[in-house]
Amino acid sequence: MAGAGYRWKTFFEEEDRPEKPRRFGVTEVRGPHYSLFSQNLLQDVFESMGQFVDGLKFAGGSQSLMPKSYVKEVTDMAHKHNVYVSTGDWAEHLLRKGPSAFKDYIDECKQLGFDTIEIDAGSLGVPEEVLLRYVRLVKSGGLRAKPLFAVKFSKSDIPMKTDRAFGSYVVPTPRTSELVEDVDLLIRRAERCLEAGADMIMIDADDVCREADSVRADIIAKVVGRLGLEKTMFEASNPKASEWFIKQYGPRVNLFVDHSQVMDLECLRGRNLGKDHTSILGSSYFLF
Repeated sequence: MAGAGYRWKTFFEEEDRPEKPRRFGVTEVRGPHYSLFSQNLLQDVFESMGQFVDGLKFAGGSQSLMPKSYVKEVTDMAHKHNVYVSTGDWAEHLLRKGPSAFKDYIDECKQLGFDTIEIDAGSLGVPEEVLLRYVRLVKSGGLRAKPLFAVKFSKSDIPMKTDRAFGSYVVPTPRTSELVEDVDLLIRRAERCLEAGADMIMIDADDVCREADSVRADIIAKVVGRLGLEKTMFEASNPKASEWFIKQYGPRVNLFVDHSQVMDLECLRGRNLGKDHTSILGSSYFLF
């Protein structure tokens, strides 16, 4: 068994989650962008903790600043350790290049060895039908699609609730920078993306768990209840947020974390976090 080297970890499905490739209990790590990643560091992460890492994300479009040969070497290295590679949120920068730019982007991502294209629905600022078309384009290109949603939307994107005759003209709502929280709109658009073929929905941490002591449990519960754990990934922006997610939803929750958090997260996934558990990260912020 591949996990024999880790005597404390067996990866039996009934224990917490199965061997890779996994559909749930996925750990995706942040790659180049927030910290300088050399190939040697990546290789160290994969060789020492590769069993616990499911995906690597080139955050913030960092792949656009690197030589293509380097990006291909990194994706090849990840694949050798059964780690998928995601683009991060970069597609929104292609809109000014014209309608064919997105398809060209998909083709280039495939050539460079990417497996998943993340589509930031908020940054794109396109109508829902265009977003769904992008999801279908990614899928038809043979890659996995992962739309990224935030809980807050531009006020101009919130559908108007007015009585009007069928077919009557609707005056377009002027664009505005005002943000409005609407978890129901997030879920409805996420559900439509899943129906269009999206493989997973990423939820932006800024609105739900930027600070560990102010996790929006109500929003997260509603998203998980409607979309399910398997189809949802949350950004855990700090170790305390990771602990909260595992305590609330168990080891099968999908999380996006910094590479430095992988081992602590795996320890959390392997523990039975009951109400009286002691945090492996020190005094917990959470009072239950």
